[in-house]
Formats: sequence, structure tokens, C-alpha cells
Amino acid sequence: MSWLLRFWDSTIGKKVVMAVSGIGLMGFVFIHMAGNLQMFLGADAMHKYAVLLRTSEELLWVARIGLIVMAVLHVVSAVQLTRINAAARPVGYAKREPQVSTFASRYLRVGGVFLLLFIVYHLGHMTTGWFNESLVHLQPYGNVVLGFQSPWIVLFYVVAMAVLGLHLFHGAWAGFRTLGLQKRSPSPLQRSLALGFAVIVWAGFTVVPVAVFLGILN
Repeated sequence: MSWLLRFWDSTIGKKVVMAVSGIGLMGFVFIHMAGNLQMFLGADAMHKYAVLLRTSEELLWVARIGLIVMAVLHVVSAVQLTRINAAARPVGYAKREPQVSTFASRYLRVGGVFLLLFIVYHLGHMTTGWFNESLVHLQPYGNVVLGFQSPWIVLFYVVAMAVLGLHLFHGAWAGFRTLGLQKRSPSPLQRSLALGFAVIVWAGFTVVPVAVFLGILN
């Protein structure tokens, strides 16, 4: 156990934990997106999907606990690495000109905080009913349709998914690079796999609230 603590206390250890937990969360995000796209198959398909999840309650709770652990590790390692970097350079650059960094990487931490707030709202909006009094158990299709009637809620989701896409674009590439599975790239635009994944996830999540608002899903 002592070696594990030493590993966690090291900067490399925190980066590895952040990378592994981030990749695990990426897998969940992709599966969640695929589940959401069943909205286009109709209410019956979404109901069967919801029932399937509920009939696998034990596995569902294992997945939930795993997600919570990965999310906590990801956030804690990110915060601690930020503090380590700040402590290493107490006096900032007089003038900082990004070379090969992207907009996504420069605002990664701000985006991460925004996504945490969005997750709280999303859970209250589509899972617990804290922010959606019309929520009905095991009726995901109707919940989604009723949940995206307000243009402000739709806009909030669209912005949140754009932030998620940017987060994934940098995070996917950086995570695999940390684990040695991706070579360093002198040009951020060459991070094609990360860009492709981010665009797919962004489009897959964005299309549902927009389709509801436009009346395509009703």
C-alpha cells in the first residue's frame, strides 16, 4: 500500500490517474450518448432501454460507484496538479504567447468547473427531478421531450456540449499521450482521433435537445 501512496504523491502518478480516470469517463460519455440517440427510434425503444437498466440494478450500481470514483479521482488529481504547477511558478510570465496549445487546452480548467456544474443540473433535470417537476419514472422519451421545451434550457445544453467537446478534444489526446499511447504532435490540428471523437460526442449529444426544440422529436 505504501508504494501506491508514493505513486499518488508523485506528479507522474497524478497525471496517470488523471489520464486513466479521464479515459474511463470518456467511455461512459460515449455509451451515454449512444443510449440517448435511441430517442430517434421512438418512445418504445427508450422505455425498453430504461427498463433494461433498471432490471440490471446491481450492475447499474457498480457502474455508478465506478463513475463516482473515476470522477472524484479525475477532479482531485486535476486540482492538485494545478496547485503543483502554480507553486512551481509563483510569479507568472510577464507576457505569455501560446505556441502549439489550443483554445481547449488553455481553458481546460474553466471548462472542467463548468462541466461539474452542468452535471449537477443534468442529474437534477433528467434523473432526480430536482429541476424538472414533470419527470416521470421509466418514461425517458416523454421526460426528454418535456425537458427541452424551454429555449434557455436547450441553449444551456448546447453550450455545455460545446464545452464538453472542447474538453474531450484536449483531454483525449493528452490522456493517451500521458500513457505513452500517443506520440507528441508539433501541430494541435493533427490530433485527428481526439478531434473526431470530440466532434462525434458533441454532435450526438447536441442533436437530441435541438431535435426536440425544432419539433422533430415530439
